Amino acid sequence: MPELPEAENIGRALSKFLPGRSVCRVEVFSPAMREPLTPLLTARLEGLTITDVRRRGRYLVCGLSDGRAFLMHFGMSGVVRVEPPGTPKRKHEHLFIHLSDGMIFKFECTRRFSLFKVCSIDRATGWPPELAGLGVEPLDAMFDGEFLWKASRRRSGCVKNFIMDNSVVVGIGNIYATETLFAAGISPERVAGALTRPECDRLVREAKRILLRSIEMGGSTISDFLNVDGSEGKFARELLIYGKRGGVCPVCGSAIKIVRLGGRSSFYCPKCQK
Repeated sequence: MPELPEAENIGRALSKFLPGRSVCRVEVFSPAMREPLTPLLTARLEGLTITDVRRRGRYLVCGLSDGRAFLMHFGMSGVVRVEPPGTPKRKHEHLFIHLSDGMIFKFECTRRFSLFKVCSIDRATGWPPELAGLGVEPLDAMFDGEFLWKASRRRSGCVKNFIMDNSVVVGIGNIYATETLFAAGISPERVAGALTRPECDRLVREAKRILLRSIEMGGSTISDFLNVDGSEGKFARELLIYGKRGGVCPVCGSAIKIVRLGGRSSFYCPKCQK
């Protein structure tokens, strides 16, 4: 958490606040999150204009006027805000970027698994080199049943881990993989290489539908996620099976089962998902 819909909503909100504003001053309150933050103090950011905000998987890239960019990932508990001066600092806010209009971009992360750094941009791809190994975007046209079927051939691992593999398709985390497999009627324990072409079509169709609906609802707030304006994502209200420990299947009434796959809890209905 956050996953693709949450990163998309954060990116859309920041696109309204950040482009066209310049960096006036950087304050760092902690030495590091996932990577050190102190290099930001000597990165010569003052005076640079933020040109755009784009999403790639669960990363956000904020272009800078000198050709570099800010690279962000929100880990398990990252929250960003753009607030006026004088707003009290919160305990786990590790970074302030003071902007030319007086507003302050703030990065908060309780667990410090988030990432914020300055990076270069690969001219050939238009993205930071750190993102070179990422797979296709699940909402792009090239992510279709044919792609997924070809990518799954000879895969001996389970389908749940396969569709969460960022080298195949980016941004489908545990929540959305669980909901997608339930909607497609496919057990998370199925061997990926045994998927049929019609099953791949269903997986892609349901993944796109669920991700788009979550984006529309502002993402899913399970524990820590908040949008830039402080609001919670409302898609959690529509989750059918994820997190329903001790519950029953909303389709057939069977007891929901839980299995650990790839170190994550996978909720599924043994009757509806084969």
